[in-house]
Amino acid sequence: MSFFSDENTLVAARKIFAYVGEHINARFSVRLWDGSMVPLGNDVDSEFFLAINGPGVIGALLRRPTYENLLLHYVNGSIDIHGDLIDFVALAREKQPKKKLKKINKFFLLRQALPLLLSFSEKIRIQHQYLDDEVGRKESRRDNKEFIQFHYDISNDFYGLFLGNEMQYSCGYFTDPDNSLDQAQYDKLDMICRKLRLKPGEKLLDIGCGWGGLICHAAQKYGVTAHGVTLSQQQFDFARAKVKRLGLEDRITVELRDYSTLDGTYDKIASIGMFEHIGIANMPKYFRKIKSLLRDRGILLNHGISRHAKPTKRAARKIRPERRLLLKYIFPGSELDNVGHTIDVLEMNGFEVHDVEAWREHYALTSRHWYRRLMARQEDAVSFVGREKLRMWLLYLAGVSIGFTDGSMHICQVVATRHSAKGASGLPFTRADLYSNESPLKGNLAKEKFE
Repeated sequence: MSFFSDENTLVAARKIFAYVGEHINARFSVRLWDGSMVPLGNDVDSEFFLAINGPGVIGALLRRPTYENLLLHYVNGSIDIHGDLIDFVALAREKQPKKKLKKINKFFLLRQALPLLLSFSEKIRIQHQYLDDEVGRKESRRDNKEFIQFHYDISNDFYGLFLGNEMQYSCGYFTDPDNSLDQAQYDKLDMICRKLRLKPGEKLLDIGCGWGGLICHAAQKYGVTAHGVTLSQQQFDFARAKVKRLGLEDRITVELRDYSTLDGTYDKIASIGMFEHIGIANMPKYFRKIKSLLRDRGILLNHGISRHAKPTKRAARKIRPERRLLLKYIFPGSELDNVGHTIDVLEMNGFEVHDVEAWREHYALTSRHWYRRLMARQEDAVSFVGREKLRMWLLYLAGVSIGFTDGSMHICQVVATRHSAKGASGLPFTRADLYSNESPLKGNLAKEKFE
């Protein structure tokens, strides 16, 4: 029998995983390509296991043990994770005593791995990846429209499977953690309108308006005239059709346009989930442009994902391998800032900051809803975008939920006003109005019910 025969590679794989299982005592198993299961501990949960479809998968990972190689094997189905991804990670993280891990004999593992090391599989070819400069720090090479359309213009039908009734692709606001996603998104839209202190007849600008949820809510519930801009063709088409369907064409306009080319004056400006696409180096220009569009004492609400502050500029500019994968396969051109620096730049460009509210745990809940809704509609998703994109998005949404749950990712809403002269801000002295049952438009604002 050849040293590299199928039988030998199976025997080697079983020995490796059985040996590792003795030391890590995990609660999941590995299913090999012949269908056999190797438990990685004494008390495994049969719902959770890794499936490996051939010896070439292990060989490829041994030869090139990178995050990207692992991702590509998952995306093309060579490696599969059975069971809820979020729960799987929680299960896999159950810590074992470090003493046991130190006893793993790496030379033993290497000897057992020899038959697998020279096992090969077909080269993986991925269709959905950004082929130009995915980091986008050089302004001359930065194409904001291309970045946005890469992520958002894959399919409105696909996004509709998991975003909810209002097609909101930013975190909901859970007044109760048991609320439905649709209720949380309604409450988010209403809280944004309240923080902006919208009044009938005011002009609202929504930068990066998505599928039009906020501008429609603000016009219907608060009586404003709203204008939304987006660089996504599919979002633009959807939002314009929604405005027409709701009969709001006399109060809402939508443009396929870069915010930096806008002119005019607005009473209130919202930027919800668009800030991540700006790039840190472009933030001063971004806030100067917003200032030029906002009347004196007008209110800006800037809602964006943030990260921990770094001790040095070099550390802040470093791109970790997992972050680079996000740029290449999901969100090209995006960059996260820490909220302290965001506030500094706001103040340096003529804004007074009034309120900073962290919504981290709201986003953890929101993205968990998104992930599980998409899991429940996988076959529909495949028909819209294909299996490759579906698997990327499932992994991405699960990762987002885990990141926000852990606290490695943050999100903040910053409320600021433009000040061209000294004097009162014009805002209420307290936050009481944000939590009142009184609507500026209708008096008592009845809650809509969602299943």
